[in-house]
Amino acid sequence: MSELVIRRAKVCDLDRCFEIENDAYAGEEAATKEKILKRIQTYPEGFIVLENEKEIIGFNNSGATHKVELSDEEFKELIGHDPDGKHIVIMSVVIHPNYQGKSFTSLLMRNFINAMQAMGKTEIYLICQTEMINMYAKYGFIHLGESDSDHGGLSWHEMSLAL
Repeated sequence: MSELVIRRAKVCDLDRCFEIENDAYAGEEAATKEKILKRIQTYPEGFIVLENEKEIIGFNNSGATHKVELSDEEFKELIGHDPDGKHIVIMSVVIHPNYQGKSFTSLLMRNFINAMQAMGKTEIYLICQTEMINMYAKYGFIHLGESDSDHGGLSWHEMSLAL
């Protein structure tokens, strides 16, 4: 197995992160290049990448807040983000399709959860599709119910993890 590195994202990672986002998510579900850039620049502490010796193979990005409203589309642009917020809202957990099915999501999620605990955050929230509920439950996330979000024209479920 190749050597893997998990680190904070940098602006020079933008093109690869955008490529992965578009390859892994359907249509309007994917973030724009501008949104990804803003997330890297605004909250690098909550934007980590997983890379092998050749390239970035996946990433996780988020924002911090004092008040969680998972259906708030503006938060995806980090409107309302406060780095001192105790609650983390994950916006993307994504592995490039060529690398899926190899436990990389688990490595990325466990590292992210540990990093947020080390930063003193109290909870992590996310929205996901129905088929992803059990995967996130493996990391201790609790299903909160259906979300009011219609991001990308899809229906979503809200989940949370107490740290």
